[in-house]
Amino acid sequence: MRIRWRDRSKVERVEWQSRFMLRVVNWLFFLAWSGSGLAGTLRHDSTAYALGIALGVVNVAQCLVGDRHARNALDQYLGRGRVPVAVTVTAGALGVAALGLIAALAVTDSVRDGLITMPLLFAPMPFACAYALTVPVRAFVRQAGVGVVVGVAATAVVRPSVAGLVVVGMLLALCAGLALVCFRCSAWNLSVMWESERAREVEARLAVAEERLRFGRDLHDVMGRNLAVVALKSELAVQLARRGRTEDAVAQMTEVQRIAQESQKEVRAVVRGYREADLGAELAGAQGVLGAAGIECAVTGSAAGLPGEVQSALGWVVREATTNVLRHGDATSCRVELTNGADGVTLTVENDGAGGAGAGDARGRASRACGNDWPRWAAHWRRA
Repeated sequence: MRIRWRDRSKVERVEWQSRFMLRVVNWLFFLAWSGSGLAGTLRHDSTAYALGIALGVVNVAQCLVGDRHARNALDQYLGRGRVPVAVTVTAGALGVAALGLIAALAVTDSVRDGLITMPLLFAPMPFACAYALTVPVRAFVRQAGVGVVVGVAATAVVRPSVAGLVVVGMLLALCAGLALVCFRCSAWNLSVMWESERAREVEARLAVAEERLRFGRDLHDVMGRNLAVVALKSELAVQLARRGRTEDAVAQMTEVQRIAQESQKEVRAVVRGYREADLGAELAGAQGVLGAAGIECAVTGSAAGLPGEVQSALGWVVREATTNVLRHGDATSCRVELTNGADGVTLTVENDGAGGAGAGDARGRASRACGNDWPRWAAHWRRA
């Protein structure tokens, strides 16, 4: 399913941009290095043209295979899959073929003005850039060092020259460094952003779980003892009834009824306290939680003098809006404004995240004033 750009989170936008650059960079290197190095420098003979065309075809194939290789390598780096062995082998074989054609061009003096170094700089790049994401940095550096030594040794066999050996060694080392800088650093930054995004989601889920545990503990404290007493007195009433002591059994069951009614009242009190939210505390808590998450939060207005039911409803609006900003809004700043006018109270929560807009009435269910991915929440209470 295709997702519109404005509906993507910041991390998803950064990943899309990174993937786009990974797909484009090989083509840019091909045009800037190999293409410019061959264009207009081939000698005018059939051998030079044949080798040049063959190298161009191999370079294009490197870019096509390197596109898939880079995408799979980034997925593996982010822990979403593995690079197929066939793709790695194909990309490596094309790189070796390109180096072989470059060696043939050098041996036959098919390129003028010494610009053979430009295609040489490009040849290892499509494979090395993607491969840098699939192995640890130290392993890549060691393997790149071996590749440089092999390349220099091959150059010594094809055309022994001190200057040529130095140039080849420097170019191959430069390719390895560019692969680490261009691809590995970008992938690392992207992985750090995804880790931060997952940490934020985990923090929000832990906050919800902690609140559920608190409610569970409160309910257990209230009901645990009473249920134990009810069980004991019910068992006692059964035993008394079996022995024919009906009046004592009735007395025990009357006590069970009283305890059950008290338990109902205590449960209602616990649930009422759980559902009621203090607006002042929620405003301060929202500012603290959003600030800890790196979202600048400004709160204006005071909850002093508002009726308890109004504070409770608006407090739930603030709590739900804060949760949505943390989990869905993708915001960097948030503003909470409480306006107490002559005709009523208006609470507005705004952020710079993605989405639409919504409104609700605090006299109804507070959740009606909230919705996922909405950058603006509003609730209004009118005075009677």
